[in-house]
Amino acid sequence: MKRVRVYQVDSFTTTPFSGNPAGVVPNADGLSEAQMKGLARELNNSETAFMLAPDGPDHELRVRFFTPTTEVPSCGHATIAAHYVRAVEKGLASGTVVHKIGAGVLPVEIRRTDAGLWIGMVQGAVELGTPFEGEIRREILQTLGLAADTVDERCPVQIVSTGHSKVLVGIRSTETLHTMSPDSSGLAALSRRIGCNGYFVFVLTPQEDVLAHGRMFAPAIGIAEDPVTGNANGPLGAYLVAHGLAKPTGNHLSFRARQGEAMGRPGTVEVDVDIEDGRPHRVRVGGHAVIIFQTEVEI
Repeated sequence: MKRVRVYQVDSFTTTPFSGNPAGVVPNADGLSEAQMKGLARELNNSETAFMLAPDGPDHELRVRFFTPTTEVPSCGHATIAAHYVRAVEKGLASGTVVHKIGAGVLPVEIRRTDAGLWIGMVQGAVELGTPFEGEIRREILQTLGLAADTVDERCPVQIVSTGHSKVLVGIRSTETLHTMSPDSSGLAALSRRIGCNGYFVFVLTPQEDVLAHGRMFAPAIGIAEDPVTGNANGPLGAYLVAHGLAKPTGNHLSFRARQGEAMGRPGTVEVDVDIEDGRPHRVRVGGHAVIIFQTEVEI
């Protein structure tokens, strides 16, 4: 039997019971994959992060992420939660930690601010798929419950990844965004055909204090809807640069995105994109977090 510490953390917020909840197990060494899967299923968050000792000299720790049904290579809000817990437990000062996740060996920034600990993560390599056209595009929209005339004509329907891919769909109205009702079983079946499990629907709102509002659905991996998603808003940053839909400052785009409003769990993601030769090169996402509870579990 092993006794592990278990935290429940709300990420991308400083207000309890908002943002995106994640489980964190900071002393996961010795747990089998089956035990990690079982604990993630029991906690029933969209993701739970398991922190492990390094297995090489190029990183300080490893982190594995599990949904209630499967392991995923990267997770924005669970990364924020995990490093928030680690910084609290260890009393860490501002600085950088290098961790190893499924998406690679990447740095995480810890910053102590007046609003509390802020955690920022560099995401994986930017990959942009070929935009969907014709029947498959029509099927994606229909399965999401979106009429063709709700789509922002500037926005191709396209898979984008910064470590964990999402289908990005830009629409014109926040009212449509907050009232849409996707077909979850249809999305799960569609995911198997297109090789992408997540669908991020967004509205650009440059006149507001945030650049975009969004919702993310991933029923194929057990997430009917995710409240606030780093691995959707990061790809959104790369997408906006690639399609000239936001105005960078020099070779850098920085913006805030809002998600979770339709679920009653609003949160804010800060996104930064480095640009090289007019193309998105490196993406970072960050935000605050708050611990909801801590307990111990004997497995």
